[in-house]
Parts: sequence; structure tokens; C-alpha cells
Amino acid sequence: MPQTFQSSTLGALFALVTAFMWGVLPIFLKLLLVDSDAYTITAVRFIFAGAVVLSIVLFNAKLPRLKGHGWSIWSLLLLGTVFLLINYVTNVLALEYISPSTVQLVMQLAPFLLIVGGIALYNESLSRPQLAGAIILFTGMAFFFNQRIPVIISSETERIEGVFIVVVSATAWAVYALTQKRLFSAFTSQQLTLFIYLLGGLILFPFSDLDSLFTFNSVQWFALLFCCVNTLVAYGAFTHAMQIWDASKVSAIISISPVFTYLSNKMAVALAPELFYEEQLNWAAYLGAFFIIGGAMLAALGKQSTRNSTADK
Repeated sequence: MPQTFQSSTLGALFALVTAFMWGVLPIFLKLLLVDSDAYTITAVRFIFAGAVVLSIVLFNAKLPRLKGHGWSIWSLLLLGTVFLLINYVTNVLALEYISPSTVQLVMQLAPFLLIVGGIALYNESLSRPQLAGAIILFTGMAFFFNQRIPVIISSETERIEGVFIVVVSATAWAVYALTQKRLFSAFTSQQLTLFIYLLGGLILFPFSDLDSLFTFNSVQWFALLFCCVNTLVAYGAFTHAMQIWDASKVSAIISISPVFTYLSNKMAVALAPELFYEEQLNWAAYLGAFFIIGGAMLAALGKQSTRNSTADK
């Protein structure tokens, strides 16, 4: 019993760290978008993470084998990398059109798309709590955007394209997660992330404008470092939480990341009102946000317990 309690406590703590890191990330990304672009920011994050993971793998003498894998594994690896790149880039790109809080709320679609993909590709079943969670989430979307869509359309600082970009981002993440599930039969978690980070960095490098980094001020350099470290810390905390705690409970806690985005955005508005703005939401929008988070949590808790699922951001 003590060991179970300790595992639950640590699992909840690591999941909370993940939710916090993913929640505040859009604020720092928005700071970087002032003088850089989504491709450059993502390339730097991937190359940084790849270099760190390579050092760890070399230190532990656990380099992945390059031989013995069929073309299907390498094809899935390339596919997963491309879709994770799409997820990262579009997630940053959307911040040029809509607020960080809206981005995070729409991204709650990703777990449901993963559930649908699991049913279609892996013959997984949809439980009643998951179905109820999906209904609550989409009801929340209807409430939230009942006010937000007209405001975005008439806004001088936001554009409706941002919502569609986040939907693309959520879809890309789900495709990546589905391919990752298959790839774990060939690689460990560290080996897989090593491939993805280094390959992703190489793919994005030609599209990057590294000169833009030299226009950064000290705050932006700190923001860039935070975004790079965030990639490692959030994923590491997530992976560790999944190893010692039920995946459904981990996913449920991670669903509260929009709360951290909302709170950090309020702080950012106070510190830099020329860059950040506070959304004017009515009661229906707040109720919708509550339903979105609650629906995502219910769907996560409705999953069968497993410690082999994984995700990234």
C-alpha cells in the first residue's frame, strides 16, 4: 500500500509538471514570434532536444540499432516525424492568429482524435465514459465558440484561420501518437525521440531563418531557452508519470493545461499589454471552457488503464 500511494503521488506530481509546462509554453512562444517564425523556433527546439537526448543515449551506451528493421518501421518513423513537425509548427503558427488560451482549448480535440484513431486502427473500443466525455467536450466547444467566433471575426488582433490551424495541429498530433504506438515495438522511448528530434531538426533546418535569433533581446533569449528545456522537461515528466501511474489518470491531469495557459496569459497581459491581451468572455464561453476541460478529463478517465500510451507536444 505505501508503495502504491507513493507511485500515485509521484505520478500525479509528474503529470502536474507536464500540464504546467505545456500550459505556459504558448506564452513564451508568442514572445519569440515577435522577431522569429514557427519554423525557426521549432527547428531550434528539436536540435536542442536531439543533442541532449543523444548525449544521454551515448552515456548509457544505448544507441539504437539501424539494421534489422523493415521498410515499414522506417516509413512509420518518417511519417511520425513529419506529423509531429506539423503539430509543433502549426501550434506555434496559430499563436499569430488567436490567443494562447483559445489554442490550448482547441487542442483538447487531440485526445479524442487519438481515441477515434485507436478504434479505427487498433480495434480499441469506445467506453460509455469516453462517449459521454466526447459529448461534453463538443458541447463545450459549441458554448465557447458561440461567443468567441463572432469576436474573432470582428477583432483586429485575432483571425478565424487560427482556429482551423489548431484543428490541423490536433489532428497531426493524433496521427503522430498512433504511429508512435507501433514504433515502440522497435525502439525505446529515448531512441525514438532521438530519431524524431534529429530528423525533425534536419527537415526544418533549410526553412529556418537563424539570423532572426540574433535580433532577440535578453528576455527572448530566456524564452527560447525555456522553450527548448520545456520540450525535454515536459516530455520527461510525462513519460515518467506514464511509467508509474495509470495512463488515464495522467491524461486527465494533463487536460487542465488550459487553466495554466489562462492564468499565465493574465500575468503576461499585466507585464506586456502591448503584446498580450485578455479575452473578454461571457458566461457561456466560461461554461464552454469548463465543459471542454471536464469532457477531456472524463474521456481520459474512461480509457482502460495502460502504461504504454504516450504523447508529445
